Amino acid sequence: MESIIVNGISKSYGKVKALQDVSFSVEKGEVFGLIGPDGAGKTSMFRILCTLLLPDGGTASIDGFDVVRQMKDIRRRVGYMPGKFSLYQDLTVEENLEFFATLFDTSVEEGYDSIRAIYSQIERFKNRKAGALSGGMKQKLALSCALVHQPSVLFLDEPTTGVDPVSRKELWDMLSMLKERQITIVASTPYLDEVRRCERVAFLSEGHLMGIGTPEVILDRFKDVFNPPGIEKNVQCSMFNVQSDNVIEVEHLVKAFGDFHAVDDISFSVRKGEIFGFLGANGAGKTTAMHILTGLNQPTSGTGRVCGYDISTEYEDIKRHIGYMSQKFSLYEDLTVAENIRLFAGIYGMKDEEIKVKTEELLSRLNFADHANDLVGSLPLGWKQKLAFSVSIFHEPGVVFLDEPTGGVDPATRRQFWELIYDAAKRGITVFVTTHYMDEAEYCDRISIMVDGKISAMGTPDELKRNLNQPDMDHVFTYLAREAKRSSD
Repeated sequence: MESIIVNGISKSYGKVKALQDVSFSVEKGEVFGLIGPDGAGKTSMFRILCTLLLPDGGTASIDGFDVVRQMKDIRRRVGYMPGKFSLYQDLTVEENLEFFATLFDTSVEEGYDSIRAIYSQIERFKNRKAGALSGGMKQKLALSCALVHQPSVLFLDEPTTGVDPVSRKELWDMLSMLKERQITIVASTPYLDEVRRCERVAFLSEGHLMGIGTPEVILDRFKDVFNPPGIEKNVQCSMFNVQSDNVIEVEHLVKAFGDFHAVDDISFSVRKGEIFGFLGANGAGKTTAMHILTGLNQPTSGTGRVCGYDISTEYEDIKRHIGYMSQKFSLYEDLTVAENIRLFAGIYGMKDEEIKVKTEELLSRLNFADHANDLVGSLPLGWKQKLAFSVSIFHEPGVVFLDEPTGGVDPATRRQFWELIYDAAKRGITVFVTTHYMDEAEYCDRISIMVDGKISAMGTPDELKRNLNQPDMDHVFTYLAREAKRSSD
């Protein structure tokens, strides 16, 4: 029995054709993937099927109800987790759940059995504000809110972006439970291990449906998009063995919030031109440590230097000598590409003539020359990320800090992003990067993995795999992260 029928759906935004004559169907109780590069039209399709957006042409139905003529009937039957965190950060866990139940004219008590298996894992934190939860906990709350009215169809638009590998596996295990209840699930994801957990997938590209089939068939047929060739690793030069070339040095670093030690006595160094991976599950302490290293926070105890400046007393100097790209897109979307470059170059104290010359070089290198006057908000996510990275190193800093820079980006674009990282490292810029993509961990020269505020393991990817007797970095990360004793909340 078909739960979802899409027939010739089209949608345009001005001259941009987001969806062009797309047709597919999903069986009741099926786990169906909607996959494709950034800007493929996935989110537009989700919003049309959830009755949040009207199509320009074609028809679609959910459980036999038309998405245009019978919106109210559909909204009672669907649950939706959009790509960006959809909950209210200033409301507690319990208040968020009650709010979503009220929207659908039901109550938490009435829908509790439908969310028991998931919500029971976070219920003890019901009085905590949603904004204070870890990525994995937010994920479970958002899923509980989407299910509290007992929908028959669940739409998930990249629900695990920015979430560590262990929490991602837990979410997909929960989805398997929902399938057993005959809930139809349609999900988009940039993670190939999650794509493979779907029964069938539809591949969208530039608004066109390119193919439908099992994950194995589609991933193989379009392997240039989903499995591009790996990047040949840089062989770092011997100068990195010289202690004086350390760009980052940390000894016995501690950051405490009351009795809680987010960072608990860590020591390490990073060499000039090195690509250093700083990994850990949500809540392990890596973001807190990064905030200290970038001058955004100061340690409770311990010592450290970044680019030769003391992390406790010279943090303003540190800010001027580093680059930083946050997990959340850091450029101004209502400014053009060229305006963003000029703004940040000026903040870093660069001269007008130097800015002009380097801007032309950058636009040429990124193939952005024809888009200099485009608003950044109009660019695809992958383009934005590459631009944000290029702006963060525009002033040639000693080290650039990248906090999950490729979250939600498709494999081919991620590969292009890492080519930019390798190019920066060749020029002597140290790259300090956090990521939840374990294939990216393989690209790093060395890796640190934090567990419960401490560094649990450190070494090259090959050393970690060999020492822990694991086949790949995904298994290494999972092996260490599952040893965590404190909750990732």
